[in-house]
Amino acid sequence: MREAPPPLLPILRSQVQGQLLATTYLSPDDEFTVTDLARRAGASVKAMAHEVSRLVAAGLLSDRRVGTARLVRRGPRTPMTGPMTDLLAVTYGPVPVLSEELAGVQGVEQAFVYGSWAARFHGEPGPVPGDVDVLVVGDASLDALDDVAQRAEVRLGRQVSVHRVSRDRWESPPPADAFLASLRSRPLVPLTLAKDDAS
Repeated sequence: MREAPPPLLPILRSQVQGQLLATTYLSPDDEFTVTDLARRAGASVKAMAHEVSRLVAAGLLSDRRVGTARLVRRGPRTPMTGPMTDLLAVTYGPVPVLSEELAGVQGVEQAFVYGSWAARFHGEPGPVPGDVDVLVVGDASLDALDDVAQRAEVRLGRQVSVHRVSRDRWESPPPADAFLASLRSRPLVPLTLAKDDAS
């Protein structure tokens, strides 16, 4: 049975394709292993390898072999590259952009996108989200998180709000915290904070 088009960008064939294209197009100078791309998208390595092969054949991605690793990056620049990058930024961009921006911030233990963008990502119908809400678990500096939000806003072309909670507050049993209880009842999209190990 064919997967339904993803609500964030229905012109794409799947959620995996959207995440793959956003990761590569929004970090055009980076290369990613197929294993890392699969981990980021929550897909099997086999499914990701198949999707990569389709997009390489279409000229949208480039790949090369280094030993046993297959390294993948955005394809050569064409007249479509700029508009496609912009479209991916405002649809699938929050996960790769925020994962990258938060990865080097000291004190960030976990992070999630929540709110309307997360709901669309999980398939709930509705209008295009106007902003992106992020929950950070840990003791990261509020100034550092504000800097992350500002950089992400420039890259994503929309408002980004970052809310920080302590590890103790995050792990407190419901209904101790009404905000977190409400947040947990709705879709959450985890952000990948670890760098690729190039394996």
